[in-house]
Amino acid sequence: MTEPLKIALAGLGTVGTGVVRLIETNAALIARRARRPIQITAVSARDRSKDRGVDLSRYAWADDPAELAARDDVDVVVEMVGGSDGPALALARTAIAGGKSLVTANKAMIAHHGLELADAAEKTGVALKFEAAVAGGIPVINGMIDGAAANAIDRVYGILNGTCNYILSSMEDTGADFADVLAEAQRLGYAEADPTFDVEGIDAAHKLSILGAIAFGAKLDFAGVETVGISQVKAADIEQAHALGYVVRLLGMSELERDPAGDRLFQRVRPYLVPVDHPLANVDGPTNAVVAEGNFMGRLLFQGAGAGDGPTASAVVADIIDIARGEKGPAFSMPVAELQPFGKASSGHRVSRSYIRFIVPDRPGVLADITAAMRDAGVSIESVIQRGDPDQDGEVILAIVTHEGPEACVTEAMRILDGSDSLTAAPLVMQIIGE
Repeated sequence: MTEPLKIALAGLGTVGTGVVRLIETNAALIARRARRPIQITAVSARDRSKDRGVDLSRYAWADDPAELAARDDVDVVVEMVGGSDGPALALARTAIAGGKSLVTANKAMIAHHGLELADAAEKTGVALKFEAAVAGGIPVINGMIDGAAANAIDRVYGILNGTCNYILSSMEDTGADFADVLAEAQRLGYAEADPTFDVEGIDAAHKLSILGAIAFGAKLDFAGVETVGISQVKAADIEQAHALGYVVRLLGMSELERDPAGDRLFQRVRPYLVPVDHPLANVDGPTNAVVAEGNFMGRLLFQGAGAGDGPTASAVVADIIDIARGEKGPAFSMPVAELQPFGKASSGHRVSRSYIRFIVPDRPGVLADITAAMRDAGVSIESVIQRGDPDQDGEVILAIVTHEGPEACVTEAMRILDGSDSLTAAPLVMQIIGE
């Protein structure tokens, strides 16, 4: 067996200690599969005295993670510090410039700086790998890069944030409203104390931009992702969706709109109504699932744990094993110079059915005002549902399901109604996906 692959770990939180535990527990098996031993030589974290449940005494300690990149006894730096900039980015840049391969679970850093880091890795001849950055323990990135390599991908979409999926499926199961379920998710550790990145869709948008780049050979464009979170979804929306034969899920969706005049990339994160017999409808709890549709392979579904020390550590170590085997191909499946700078596709011309929920004063004429706006915008109404809201004195929840039509018409109707005294809150629009 050849010389060990020597790694250094920066960040010893849940995932970092999970990586240590996994490498120590499965050392012999990993060595056989990697065709060489994997050896941890150094670690770094903010608090050296903290009890992490693993014995770190055999490893060199660095107070500054940047020191890891300068060590002669390190081949691969594993970054689990987190954050799109700051120490994580400094470490990544220094490691790659110093000829060290980099493994990271940091989706924010990859979404914002992935092209820069991938280009530097290509020029230095080292690997940049980030399987754990998208969907935790699900091997969706390798599945797209290797398993689907021969296909033209038509669309990639799915449930990319376990916190949101836990909240929505719990609202579905219990009938509780968003704030109550969020508080429970925080108590159980499924949601952060500041849940903004999760519940407002930013975390899912980071992951979607990475998937889109790999699926379509596109330059990363996180800024081009239309992003709407779940904080405005009410228990009444969940209940009404169920009555209509749907569940509510936060989905990330990326699609290449092919056009002789120039292909454009559509990227969106927002809550959707999903038919109950769709593969994503039965994905509940803190689970992730990604669907990829290719021109020859058809529909592939990747599903599993999207977070947690075990699944995420498994993805990190899988990347390390690939590097041990000498696999140092382009991070985004093709060289950075060959990735295409697709323009942003507008959602206005996309054709779909929509669910639109209004909170309105309980008085005559409100429905007429709303339907007039729909008429003037060219929106065809399929059904109208009205119900009182016990939590809102003197207010009524009014839901409209539209016939299939351009999304631009729904947007125009919302513009007409903006500021209307027939509304007491901003409307919630959720598209309905097909089978």
